[in-house]
Amino acid sequence: MTRKVTAVVARTQFGQIVNRAVEHHERFLVERHGEPSVLILSVDDFMTMVEKPPDWLKKSWAGAKRHGLDKL
Repeated sequence: MTRKVTAVVARTQFGQIVNRAVEHHERFLVERHGEPSVLILSVDDFMTMVEKPPDWLKKSWAGAKRHGLDKL
């Protein structure tokens, strides 16, 4: 789901927006002066929706998951 937020809200609540993007796979469309300016989404969402992850990244993710480092 994509939510619209103003640039002021994005600036003042950036940490919360990043957490929601990462943990709940939410997207945020940041508007400046009423015009869409920036899209905030997690790297996981970007890699799965926009770009296929390269093999080295898949292996890195698998290794991190095995060692419990995927929660950092």
